[in-house]
Amino acid sequence: MKTVFAPGCALFIYKPELGRRVLDFLNGYLGDINEHMTCCRHEPNLEKETEIINTCAGCDRRYRQLYEGISTISLWEVLADSESFPFPDYHGKEMAILDACPTRDQERVHHAIRTLLKRMNITVVEPQNTRTKSTCCGDSFYGILPVEEVKEQMKKRAAEMPAEDVVVYCVSCCKSMHIGGKRPRYLVDLLFGEETEIGTFEPDEWHKELEDFINEH
Repeated sequence: MKTVFAPGCALFIYKPELGRRVLDFLNGYLGDINEHMTCCRHEPNLEKETEIINTCAGCDRRYRQLYEGISTISLWEVLADSESFPFPDYHGKEMAILDACPTRDQERVHHAIRTLLKRMNITVVEPQNTRTKSTCCGDSFYGILPVEEVKEQMKKRAAEMPAEDVVVYCVSCCKSMHIGGKRPRYLVDLLFGEETEIGTFEPDEWHKELEDFINEH
């Protein structure tokens, strides 16, 4: 079975150098892993029985559901089983966690992420709506509701978080938590000991960046 790594549009836009660091680790840990840059909204044109390692919950769902012969595994599951990844120590710092919508039925992902947080010595404070009962960060309403109402949904979800620091594993969730007044901590940043940068966060501007990447890849 061939394995490739798909950083996804959001991580590539956010911090492409982090995607390269992930790929470097995977090549050292698993062997020869190619980078797959075709957006999950397009036919992947991969060999049958290819496994895609992903960081994006939306990519995981689309590759798994839309394309025959393609299987997925999240980066979080791969790292949760790793004995060689140099996990940083956050000294028991308390952080809430926001589970991304596309993983709502993927308990394998929920378990792996919490394993990673434990290995980084992060104390997880679970919100009431979490794991399989998690609710949307608000971004899914973009294109359905007016932008100001979308931002109100983001603020509503952020208010449910029981800590100021919120672990997210979706870049769009990062934007939502920032708009909602919380301090998002993107999981890839945490793994590599980096601060989470907000960058573009206004919904219209952020979705235009995503759409441009999708069209180009």
